Amino acid sequence: MTVQLDSPGIASVDEASSTEAELGHMFDQLKALDAQILEVIKRRSELSQRIGAAAEAAAATREAQAEEMAVLNRFQELGADGSALAMTLLRLGRTRA
Repeated sequence: MTVQLDSPGIASVDEASSTEAELGHMFDQLKALDAQILEVIKRRSELSQRIGAAAEAAAATREAQAEEMAVLNRFQELGADGSALAMTLLRLGRTRA
């Protein structure tokens, strides 16, 4: 039995290295996005904590609660995972006592 190297389903060495290079590039992009996401989440948490402290000082708890519901609604398009993500963001942004 003879197998041709150019048969469908059998990757050549060049195709394999090209795929590995492409994967490496995509993983690098993910790492960069993760770093950006982490930085934005930190900024969001700090701002949310400042807002929470200001709302508490001004007795504006209803406004803060309404905004939390708006956060949940904004992430609704991601389904159940979006709700979980929104809840996590809200927890990260709550003022620490």
